[in-house]
Amino acid sequence: MLHIVTSENAETYRLEMEQAFRLRHRVFVDEKGWSALRSDDGRETDRFDDAHAVHMLYVEQGQVIGYQRMLPSVRPHLLSEVLPQLCEGDRPSGPNIWEWTRYCVEPGRRERGRMLSPVANALLSGIVEWGMARGIDTIIIEMNPLWLLRLVQLHFRVVPLGRPQVIEGEETLAVTAAFDTGTLARLLQARMP
Repeated sequence: MLHIVTSENAETYRLEMEQAFRLRHRVFVDEKGWSALRSDDGRETDRFDDAHAVHMLYVEQGQVIGYQRMLPSVRPHLLSEVLPQLCEGDRPSGPNIWEWTRYCVEPGRRERGRMLSPVANALLSGIVEWGMARGIDTIIIEMNPLWLLRLVQLHFRVVPLGRPQVIEGEETLAVTAAFDTGTLARLLQARMP
């Protein structure tokens, strides 16, 4: 089940957020080797985990097995503060544009091959449903370019913001990905066997 955590209900989700920060550390530090994010307490957090962040947790049987974070583009976020070199033109910003960051899923629950895992589908569907209910129709993503085709197949309208660059040993591309009811319909269709 997908849970949305904001500054208003964060106290209710203290245990789950602790699990989410530990999942982030396992994925981004231990697996991907992003050593700059290493922390002695085994939790990956940063300055963007503030009152403006929206955390989305996929929880099964009390365990967080999927996570993603949304940041408003009208405030400091990764593309504006940490990775501005990925944007070769005007940086997208507006109340309808949010940045999608720290997406991660437990290893045994990830997609295999071309199929989107149920956890990944729930997280992406969560962005679209949450966004459409709030007048948000576009996300900024810093991602491996291999995700481009998958997003297009899911009916996101993807626009690269620059050329891929190597970040932490991995090719990374910044894009905007616009979505609408057609995107949500495609995600729901992808759930069918």
